[in-house]
Amino acid sequence: MVGAVASHPAWLLSRPAQGQVVGAAEEGSPGPFFATDGLALRGYDPVAYFIDGKPVKGSPEYEWEWGGVTWRFASAENRERFRNNPERFAPQYGGFCAWAVAHNYLYPVDPFAWKIVDDKLYLNANQRVQRNWERDIPGLIKRADANWPALRSR
Repeated sequence: MVGAVASHPAWLLSRPAQGQVVGAAEEGSPGPFFATDGLALRGYDPVAYFIDGKPVKGSPEYEWEWGGVTWRFASAENRERFRNNPERFAPQYGGFCAWAVAHNYLYPVDPFAWKIVDDKLYLNANQRVQRNWERDIPGLIKRADANWPALRSR
C-alpha cells in the first residue's frame, strides 16, 4: 500500500482544502505558511506541541502575526516563547504536509497528525498519511528538505 500511495499521491486530493490561504513568501520572509482563514495551524498553538506534547487550540486573546499569517497560542507565555524564537516552534515546510512536500507538492494538514523529530515539528494531512510517513521518517525528511526550496518559491 505504501508503494501505491507513493506512486499515486493524488488520492490525497479527493478532498479540497476549504479556506486555504498561503502566507507571505517574499524575499527574507520565513513563509509561505499554510493557513486557514488567515490562521496558521488552523488556530492551534505551535508551542503546545513542544510544551504539552499535544495539539492545543489557541485563543484569539493570544495572537501574533508572523510570516504573513496569524498564529494563536493557548497562553501569553506560549506566545512570548514563540515571539522570542519563532523558527524554533514553527512547523517545518511552512506547516504544509510533510509527506506531500517529500513527494514534491503542497497539501493542507490536520493538526492532530504530527510528530516532533530532532526538536522540529512536522505535520501531515491526516492519520493515514502520518502512519505512512512514519514508516520512513529520515528518508522522507531528506526528500522534503530537498524539495522545499523550490516548492516555497512557487
